[in-house]
Amino acid sequence: MFQYSLRRLIIGIGMLVALSMLIFLLLRLTPGDPIDAYIDPNLPMSPSDLADLRRNLGLDQPLPVQYLGWLQQALTGNLGYSIKRLDQPVLGLVLSRIGPTVLLMGTALAFAIVAGIACGVIGAVRRNSLADLSLSVVALAGISSPAFLSALIGLYIFSVRLHWMPSGGMLTPGEEFSVGDLLHHLILPAALLSVAQAALIMRYMRASLLEVLNQDYVRTARAKGVREFWVVTKHALRNALLPIVTLIGSTIGLAIGGAIFIESVFNWPGMGLLLVDAVQTRDYPVIMGATLVIGTCVIVVNLLTDITYAVVDPRIKVG
Repeated sequence: MFQYSLRRLIIGIGMLVALSMLIFLLLRLTPGDPIDAYIDPNLPMSPSDLADLRRNLGLDQPLPVQYLGWLQQALTGNLGYSIKRLDQPVLGLVLSRIGPTVLLMGTALAFAIVAGIACGVIGAVRRNSLADLSLSVVALAGISSPAFLSALIGLYIFSVRLHWMPSGGMLTPGEEFSVGDLLHHLILPAALLSVAQAALIMRYMRASLLEVLNQDYVRTARAKGVREFWVVTKHALRNALLPIVTLIGSTIGLAIGGAIFIESVFNWPGMGLLLVDAVQTRDYPVIMGATLVIGTCVIVVNLLTDITYAVVDPRIKVG
């Protein structure tokens, strides 16, 4: 088990380094000069001043040298300073946004797990019925709908037309903090973020449970006169949940991508909104820092998922 975990950890670290190299290269390939983000257009600078600034920032070095310098600082916990936020440390800025994003994604994941498993069980038990066909159509629509489209439709229906939910923010401005107010702002964006995840879990749950229900031990339980409810919940459901463990871990990356759009539409003060603002203002240190933290979170979740699956199914450790 230790060797399996170590192997997965090494792979995860390699993926994280590759991700940081890719983002660093893409930022350098974007149109314009990175030095422009550090220049105040209201303060003219001479060519010698620009050369000094470029040298001080290390932008006169070859790209591999620049990347290695950034990586060396990142390994010590120094992700640099934000250009557009009064020289705030990037690490502190990113850490201050993790909480709202974790809250949003955790709630969305809980919604997706409960709804996806419940709908998947219903679809498998009542195969080819009207309920199964209806849930399949809804799941297909959920998988096919981009996160920004779901966010805009949900915002228009529930906030603009029905006035059931707030149109944005994490709390009501000017009011004291309360759990009820937080939940009122959280439910709609979390539910919309969970749509694609719930649809995927529902489809996988249905297929997995249908396969298990055709196993010999399930037929034996039915032949012994065990009630269908106990056949499904006690004998079939536990084994059918094994593939869902891996699926839930893999959907974390999907949730992070969706959270960027959801946070932007609902002005939710999390990592997604921070990253979008950084891209719009060309705040390179924040883009690199936020991407590194997001990538680390995804890799850690996938590592924990692999370990959990190996514990549940020891056959995995052999491979």
